[in-house]
Amino acid sequence: MNKIKIFLLAVILATTGSVMAQKSAYISVDNVVGLMPDLGKIDTLMQRYQVDSINAEYASLVADYKYRDSILNSKDTLKMPASVRDQHMQTLQQISYQMQNWQQISQQAYQSKQQELLQPVYRKVMDAIRTVAKENGYAYVYSQEALLVAPPADNLLPLVAKRLNLKLPAGAAGNAAPPTATPKK
Repeated sequence: MNKIKIFLLAVILATTGSVMAQKSAYISVDNVVGLMPDLGKIDTLMQRYQVDSINAEYASLVADYKYRDSILNSKDTLKMPASVRDQHMQTLQQISYQMQNWQQISQQAYQSKQQELLQPVYRKVMDAIRTVAKENGYAYVYSQEALLVAPPADNLLPLVAKRLNLKLPAGAAGNAAPPTATPKK
């Protein structure tokens, strides 16, 4: 019985020791994304989307509203069948609602398009983080923004930036020295 207890205690101590020996690091994914050269192209595409899609759609709404309003305010409205007049009125109310809530509608469309364009960039950054963590033996990589208190860890920003061929601005790596990569055998 004592041999079993000693064996279990040895297993627990070995497991605890290996868990404590695992390396951990942190990184700010948004900081890496902010360094990506793809952002300039995405900004240009978003500005074009704003002008070509969102602003054009609003202009179309305003024109449609004015057209339907002019129909309903003309003398010919008296000759119009009630069902057609009601349909014009209902459509005018729908357009009015869209115009009143346009900022929210357009903001949702803008954010959706932006997420669509940024998704490949975030995927590339996350793949690089996983690769760097694996190559350098990090068992855990935390988001820098999510931790208020944490044990000492390495900042992976310099290694991930190097992996993605990004130039770090002065002081971007913070106070932590970049971890050294261990050569593979």
